Amino acid sequence: MNYSVFILRRAQKELAGLPAVDYQRVCQHIEKLSSSPRPHGSKKLIARPGWRIRVGRYRVIYDIHDRDKKVVILHVGHRKDVY
Repeated sequence: MNYSVFILRRAQKELAGLPAVDYQRVCQHIEKLSSSPRPHGSKKLIARPGWRIRVGRYRVIYDIHDRDKKVVILHVGHRKDVY
């Protein structure tokens, strides 16, 4: 039941702008989404479509397509800027 993870170009740029230590932590959490797209602590967003996971000070906003077994990373950023 593994999902494919796709990262939008905008999210790739946001990810590339993170400090090296945070970049690695966020990437590890993104990789884990392929086996568990709704991990413990994830939340469905109310104000907009998608889900979010917390990785320290950063948030990963993503959408899940169960029919296609696909996770699409929409945004990655600091908690005060990502929403």
